[in-house]
Amino acid sequence: MIDGLVGGRLYGEAQIRTGQNGKRFVTCKVRATTGDGDTLFVNVIAFDDEVQTGLLALNDADSVALSGALTPKVWTDKNGLVKPALDMVAHGLLSAYHVRRKRAAVGSEAPQEDGAHLDDPL
Repeated sequence: MIDGLVGGRLYGEAQIRTGQNGKRFVTCKVRATTGDGDTLFVNVIAFDDEVQTGLLALNDADSVALSGALTPKVWTDKNGLVKPALDMVAHGLLSAYHVRRKRAAVGSEAPQEDGAHLDDPL
């Protein structure tokens, strides 16, 4: 199993589904850019309640970072070109909304603009 971190933008809306066992899960696609500028689609499935809630709160093209188990795949487009893809079972999520909430929880709603550095003691 490969455990990875993927950052990108939500492609479309996250969808709620129900498995044969009656349990809810959420699926979505994330469009990520590789180091050489190519686009890679990540097919995401989430069983964790917090990750599901976070994905459902996002809109098309919102930025998101997900961590979880990755499986490399390939697919063939309508022109016959073989392209890479990833399947991910997400167990962690971070978005701009989560960062804002975490900053508020520690008491610093906005980054310091007075020249303070990250390595300065609080």
